[in-house]
Parts: sequence; structure tokens; C-alpha cells
Amino acid sequence: MTDVTLYGPPDTDYSGGLFIAILTFTKDYPFEPPTMCFQSRMWHPNIYKDGKVCISILHKPEEDDMGYEHIDERWSPAQSVHSVLLSVIGMLGSPNDESPANVDAAKMLREDRKAYKREVQRCVERSLEM
Repeated sequence: MTDVTLYGPPDTDYSGGLFIAILTFTKDYPFEPPTMCFQSRMWHPNIYKDGKVCISILHKPEEDDMGYEHIDERWSPAQSVHSVLLSVIGMLGSPNDESPANVDAAKMLREDRKAYKREVQRCVERSLEM
């Protein structure tokens, strides 16, 4: 396990936040992806309510049964912690509401952008209190 601190990317709803997460590596790393789980409260379509990140680069390198992701988007041993963190930072600024881990956040993002931004701002404020 590795503790990670991410600054909310500038020009995103998460700007100014300081978010704590844990990267957990399996015994089969680097052939299997790590998992990433935010300890800070997060409101994002691609982060489960328990903080676990759902992003292609963290999915096992196998065919997607649902046909949503191409295998080249998934984990490979050529990836690194750096590429994972860059992908997560990019995800914070570009949420994917088409295949959500947090359906409530995705629905709010689509239907009430102002309420979504308010909820994210609460997460930013809480992150600075930790």
C-alpha cells in the first residue's frame, strides 16, 4: 500500500482540493493493476461511494465482457504509478457519465450541473479540513 495525495487539478471542479488516496498493489504487480481508493470524500461519476476509483487503466488486462473498453485502454505492465496518477487527475477534470461507478453523481452531473458543482465543492472544502 502506498499513500497518495493529489491536488485538485486547476480549472476543474476539484481545483484547490487536497485529496488523500491509497494505492494497493497485488502480489502479481506489475502484471495486474493496483487499486486506488480515495480516503477523502469524493463525488464523481467514476469513483464509487466507498472511494474506489473506476477507470480503464486500473482494469485487468483482459477483454471487456460488455464491449465498452478496448483492451489497449486497460492496464498493462508498461503502465506505472505515474501514468495511473495522471489518468486519475485527468478523470477528475473529465468525468465519464456514460459508464458510472457512482450513478447518483452521474445523474446529478447530467441533470443539475450546479448541484453537482456544489457537492464537489463540499468535497474540496472537507479535503482541506483533513
